[in-house]
Amino acid sequence: MSPDAGLLVGLPPILDARVETLILGSFPSPASLAARQYYAHRQNQFWRLLGALLSLPLADLDYAEKQRALLSHRIGIWDVFHRCTRQGALDSAIKAADPNDFTRLETSAPCLRRVCFNGKTSGKFERWFREQGYDTRILPSSSPAFTLSFERKVELWREAGLSNPAGR
Repeated sequence: MSPDAGLLVGLPPILDARVETLILGSFPSPASLAARQYYAHRQNQFWRLLGALLSLPLADLDYAEKQRALLSHRIGIWDVFHRCTRQGALDSAIKAADPNDFTRLETSAPCLRRVCFNGKTSGKFERWFREQGYDTRILPSSSPAFTLSFERKVELWREAGLSNPAGR
C-alpha cells in the first residue's frame, strides 16, 4: 500500500487582493470535498451564519454567487490543512495533516488584517497568525457537531466583527 493511500487534498482558498478578513476552517468535510465547495454539507451552519451577519440570503445562493458575495464584503475562506487522512467528517479524526502555506497571504491578500478560526481545531493556528500581526478570533464552530444554539453562534460571530468586517 502506498504511503499516500487515503490522502485527502483540500480546496483552494476563496481569496483576492481586497480580502480584509479570512475565515479559516480545519479541513473540508467529505460532502464539501465531493461537491468541491466549502461548507457544502446542508447541516453545516456556515452559510446561514454569515448570511444572518451580512443580511444576505447566502444559504440560498449558488456557490459562485456565494463566493462573489463574500469577496464583495472582503471576506475570504480557506482551511488550515492542505491535506490529511481522515475517516468520516470529525476534526478529531484528522491524521497526518499538512498545513497550508500561509506565507503566500502576504502577497495574495495584502489587505488582510483579521483572521477568524471556525472552531477549535483551526484555532490551534491562532498564535502563529497573531505573531504575524493579524487580529485573530477563535469562533464557535459552524459544524452541527458543535451544539451551541444558532442564535448564540450568530452573537459570538458578530462580536468577532464579522457582521461588518470591512467597515461598511
